[in-house]
Amino acid sequence: MRLSEFRRAVSDEFGESFGHALTRDLVLGEFDDRTAEQAIAAGVPVRSVWLALCRACDIPESRRHGVGLREPR
Repeated sequence: MRLSEFRRAVSDEFGESFGHALTRDLVLGEFDDRTAEQAIAAGVPVRSVWLALCRACDIPESRRHGVGLREPR
């Protein structure tokens, strides 16, 4: 998962404003109490951060995979 796909997935799942606040403010215990943004900046793979964010927010597994991809042209 690329960073652009992560951002698109967060926006699609949570809305642009709330998604931005969530990645900036929600502490993820899986990554030494870092936020999603801090974890990504520290080099944690973006896909791992996406999945941790989904687990923390109880997003069903059916909405975790394949999100963030652009529609084929």
